[in-house]
Order: sequence, then C-alpha cells, then structure tokens
Amino acid sequence: MLEFIRKPLLAAVLIPAMMSLPVGVALAQATSPSQIIGIWEAEDGNVKFEMFDAGGSYAARSIYGVRLVEADGKTFKKDTHNPDPKLRDRSLKGIVFITDLAWDARDRRWEGGNMYDPSSGRSLSARVSLVGGKMELRAYMGTPMLGRTMVLRRAQ
Repeated sequence: MLEFIRKPLLAAVLIPAMMSLPVGVALAQATSPSQIIGIWEAEDGNVKFEMFDAGGSYAARSIYGVRLVEADGKTFKKDTHNPDPKLRDRSLKGIVFITDLAWDARDRRWEGGNMYDPSSGRSLSARVSLVGGKMELRAYMGTPMLGRTMVLRRAQ
C-alpha cells in the first residue's frame, strides 16, 4: 500500500520540475552572437559599458564606473595600477577592458574572454550569458566556480 502512495507522489513532484527546467533555460538564453552588442548598465547604476564586435570576437569599452571616476563623479581616474608602467598615465575613460569573448553556439554564451580590472591592475577570465534579457558577466581566476557574477540590463 505504501508503494501505491509513493510512486504517484514522486511522479507529481519530479516530472513537472524536470520538464520545466530545460525549457525555461533554453528560452532564456541567447540565440545569436550579436545579441551581446549594445550598451549595458549594472542594475545599481554603478557601471556602464558598450559591448561591440571586435572582428571575430566581442569586447567592451568603459562608459562609466563609480570606481573609475574621481570624487567629482565626472573626471576619469588614471590607470595607475596597470602592470605596464607606460600605461599608468592613461585615462580610464573609454578603455577596452573586456576582450576575446567568443560565441559558443553549443552552450549559447560567450566564453574565453579576458577582463582587465583597473582598480587592481589584474586580468581575469570572463564569460557572458544572456538570461531573461539580462547580461550575466562572470569574471574569475582559474575556474568559473571561483568567480563573481555581475548582472546588467540593456541601457540602449
């Protein structure tokens, strides 16, 4: 008798859960490489950048960042933490800080990118996914599991 109750209960709980996951994920992901192009802004407004086609890969240039500007909120800081001494005097305005993002058609995301963090001078690996119309930018060292994800919305 207990077997009679367990099987329908298990089916009632597991089957809808299993059926909804693949469909939801598939519908939420990007379907073409060019969907990444445009201006993106962090949900809190602290970061804004432009993603563009860099000829075979995708890249991003800075438009605004709370950590990129001086206390006046307008003047861009210098790239003082850059490991290359020749670049330490350049402005952070408009620098290309993400490069080499390549479209992975199988996983429907952009992988293999490099992200420069001007606040530390370090370079990180990067990947991007579009989920539900929002960009999930994951920066990491070594493995994606050891990273941080920033969620952005399309500004234009």
